[in-house]
Amino acid sequence: MTSSIADRVVRTPRAARTEAADRPARDGRWVPLLVFLLPMAVALACVLPGIGHRQLWRDEHCTWWASSIRYPDLGLLIEHIDVVFAPFYALMHAWTALAGTSPAALRLPQGLAMAASAGLLGLLGRQMFTPRTGLVAGLLFALVPTVTRYGQEARPYAFAMLFSLLATLLLLRALERPTAKGWALYTLAITLTGLSHLVALCVVAAHAVAVLRARRGGDHIAHWAFGCAVVMGTSTVVPMIVKGSGQAGQISWNNATLLDLSTYPMELFGSWFSGAVVMGLGVVGLLTAGRKAAVVPAVWAVLPPVLTFLTSDRFHLFLPRYLLFTVPAWLLLAAAGAVRCADVLTYAGRTGRLGRVAGGVLVTGAVAGFAFQVLPAVATARQDLPGEPDYAAAGRIVTAGQRPGDGIIYNGDFGVRKAMAYELREGARPKDVLMKLTPQQTGWYTADECDVPAACLAGRRRLWLVSTAVGSTRSGMRASTAAALAGRFTVVRTKRLHNLTVQLLQRPSR
Repeated sequence: MTSSIADRVVRTPRAARTEAADRPARDGRWVPLLVFLLPMAVALACVLPGIGHRQLWRDEHCTWWASSIRYPDLGLLIEHIDVVFAPFYALMHAWTALAGTSPAALRLPQGLAMAASAGLLGLLGRQMFTPRTGLVAGLLFALVPTVTRYGQEARPYAFAMLFSLLATLLLLRALERPTAKGWALYTLAITLTGLSHLVALCVVAAHAVAVLRARRGGDHIAHWAFGCAVVMGTSTVVPMIVKGSGQAGQISWNNATLLDLSTYPMELFGSWFSGAVVMGLGVVGLLTAGRKAAVVPAVWAVLPPVLTFLTSDRFHLFLPRYLLFTVPAWLLLAAAGAVRCADVLTYAGRTGRLGRVAGGVLVTGAVAGFAFQVLPAVATARQDLPGEPDYAAAGRIVTAGQRPGDGIIYNGDFGVRKAMAYELREGARPKDVLMKLTPQQTGWYTADECDVPAACLAGRRRLWLVSTAVGSTRSGMRASTAAALAGRFTVVRTKRLHNLTVQLLQRPSR
C-alpha cells in the first residue's frame, strides 16, 4: 500500500518531493486517468438522465429570474438580497444567454460540476491514500443520491463542491512540490471556493491541519505560503461577506434544532441507508487509516457542521445543502475504511498479490451492493420535490385556455408570481393586472401590487387566478382584492393540481 500524503508531509520536504517524483513511475500514466475518468463517467450516468424532467423549485426560480434580468436590475437585486450568490448569478446570466433557460439548460453546468467533482475526488483519494482508495471514493460519490439531487439543481452547491475539492488537491500538491505556480493556483481555487459559497471556506481549516503537519515535518516555508494564499484568496470575497452580513435576515427562519441534527445524515446523503453506510465506514476509516492520514478529512467532514450548528441561532447556516461540500471528506474516510476491511478479510498483507486481487474483488462487490441499494433513492432524487406546487401543469392550463385580453392574478405563496412567470416565459401570456411595480423596479423577487385593485381590474372580462393558498383559493388574499373580485367575477372553471389551484374567473354577461 502506498504512503499517504499525511505521512509524506511529516517527512523532510526533500523526501516528500523525491517520493512524489517516483509515484508516476510506480502508478503508470493510466492510473490517474482511470481514477479520474471512471468516477466521472458513473457520475454523468447518474446525473444527466432526466436532468430537465424535474420541475424547478422556488430557489431555482430565483436563479432563473436573477440570470434573466438585465445586469443593472441584477445589481439592484443583490443590493437587497442574495449578494452571496452574485458570482453564481453572473455566471448563469452569461450561460443562459448561450444555452437558454430550459430546466435542462439551467442545470447542465451543475451536472458537469458534479461529474468533475467525482473525478477530482478520485485523484484526491489517490493523493492522500492509494489509487484504489481514490477509485472507491469517487465511485461512491457518484452513487450518493444528493449528488444526483444537487447535480440536477440550478444552484451553486455543486460548484462549492468542485472548488473545495480542487483547492484541497492543489494544496496537497503544493506541499509536495512547492512552486510559485502551485501556490498561485491554490490561491485562485480558494477564491473560487468562496465565490461559489461562503460556507465552503470552512475547508480551509482542514487545509491548515495539513500545513501544520508539513511544518512539523521540516517545511519552514509552507505556513507562510499558505497564510499568504488564504489572505489573498479570501480578500476577494470580503466585500461580499460584509454586504451579506446585512442580508442575513433572509435565512433567519433557519433555526436549527436537535431534530435537524438527528436527520442531518439522511439529508446530507439523500437516504438513511447511504448516510449510515458512508458515515459508518467513515468511522472505520478514521480508526484504521491512522491519525496522520485521517485527520485532514476528519476535520473537513466534522468541523463545518459542528460550527454552523453551534452558531445557527446567530448565522442560521446549518443547512445540509450548504454543507454538501463535506460529503467528499466522508467518502475519503469511508473508502479508506472499506479498503482496509477488505485487506483484513482477505489477508492481503500476508498473501501478497492474490490477497490484493481478492480484496479488490471484495471492494468491487461492496460498491456494487451499495449501488443496488441506493439506486431507488437516486431515482427519487430526479423527481419533483414533494412539497412544491405543480406550476408546470398550471402553465400548460393557462397557455392552452387563454384568450386575447385575459388577465392573471396570484394568491398564496410569495413565489407563485415568479414561478408562473417562468412557466409562461415563452410566447403570449395574460397580463399581470395587479402588478404596479415589477420585481426589477422593487429590487426584490416580488412585485408591488396596485393600491386600488378594483381600478386595476376594470375592463377585464376574464381573469386567471393561480393560488397556492390552503383551503379556499382566496384564503389570505388581501381584503381589497377579494372585495374587487366578489360580485364582479364568477368562477367558470376550476382545476386543482398538486398544492395549487387554477381558476378561470369571468364577468357575468349583461
